Amino acid sequence: MNNYFVLDSLNLLFLIALVVVTVCVMLYQGFNYCKNAKENLKYYSIFFLFFLSMVGAILSNHLGLTWVFIEATTLTSAYLIMLHKSKNSLEATWKYVFLCSIGISLAFVGIILLLIGSGSVNSLFYDDLYAHASAINPFWLKLSFIFILIGFGTKAGFAPVHSWLPDAHAEAPSPVSAMLSATLLNSAVLVILRLVKLMSLAGLGHTVQVLMLAMGLLSIFITAVYVYRIKNYKRMLAYSSVENMGIISVGIALGSLGTIGALIHVLCHSLIKSSLFLTSGNILHLYNTKEVEEVKDIVSKNKCTSWLWLLGAMLILAIPPSPLFLSEFLIIKQFLLNGQVILCAIMVLLLTFIIYGIMNTVLKMDYSTNNNSKTEPVKLPISNYIPQIFLIVTAIVLGIYMPNGLFELIKNAGEMIW
Repeated sequence: MNNYFVLDSLNLLFLIALVVVTVCVMLYQGFNYCKNAKENLKYYSIFFLFFLSMVGAILSNHLGLTWVFIEATTLTSAYLIMLHKSKNSLEATWKYVFLCSIGISLAFVGIILLLIGSGSVNSLFYDDLYAHASAINPFWLKLSFIFILIGFGTKAGFAPVHSWLPDAHAEAPSPVSAMLSATLLNSAVLVILRLVKLMSLAGLGHTVQVLMLAMGLLSIFITAVYVYRIKNYKRMLAYSSVENMGIISVGIALGSLGTIGALIHVLCHSLIKSSLFLTSGNILHLYNTKEVEEVKDIVSKNKCTSWLWLLGAMLILAIPPSPLFLSEFLIIKQFLLNGQVILCAIMVLLLTFIIYGIMNTVLKMDYSTNNNSKTEPVKLPISNYIPQIFLIVTAIVLGIYMPNGLFELIKNAGEMIW
């Protein structure tokens, strides 16, 4: 008899990222984030349901049940995105709900197609699907995977079905943006990884590699184009998430070392990106704007925020000692081992453009001076720094030394995919 919820090496990695980021977000926002007790109760109740929905999606051992939990993440996070009830946040929320609902509907069609192809298997438990992978009709399985990849890929932020992500991340409160980028996207990625294993067991790994490599490189390309016209720093971080989801997709497609690199990227991107979104909350508090051109000389206004912003940007761009340098190195090495030199060169070139574009913006915000007036220092509560410091220090430590236990967990998780 199958259990509806299981804990294995693969979902344990995703669960660790979820718990660590959630604890840091809670430390940052405290228990009085809203203006009054009634709003606080509503906000934290829905925040807790959002967290539980992601836990359910991560631990689920049944594809249909996973679909239900992923849909629940959409319903619960929609309120959190529109918390401030501005015109832009309401527009972003409707776009998020509309596009993600279309995506989840496509995933549902994919599940139906999988049931049609599975014939006598008649089960959506992952263990049953894996055990009878060779008995599933290849045509229906391929078609099912395409629908599921597009459907859950919409929620994961893969291009070209990523368009909800920049608006939602830009308009949501910064702690919510941290949760969306660092944990929600991961939950959708995990579902795709479960289906990648099924495709691999059915001997259809090549289809997976072509589709995920194409979506991954397209995600990186779109970010490389956008970073040269950055106006909103939270949208910049959102497009950075699209880029990093693309890198993860590429790593999974390559297999072997690429898969290990992708899983390292999943964990460490969660730590670093949540730190950046929380720090963007500091910047918004200091300047009351999300426009890059209106944010100048952060280093004089709040030195700790400026350092957190700079270090976070360097780490997310895989500048050593970032752990993302290790993950991208493994992915590039697998590219070369596979003999895919041209694709490797394209990815490296696009990543170079992204490094230049984002660092140029970050340095401008940190150090460009306002000639019209002197910048007065502003103090923020210590809770506005501690979570980011912890996340950044943890990421740097992992970039220098990864504990054997964690690396074994990542290695075992990789073996559960291909």
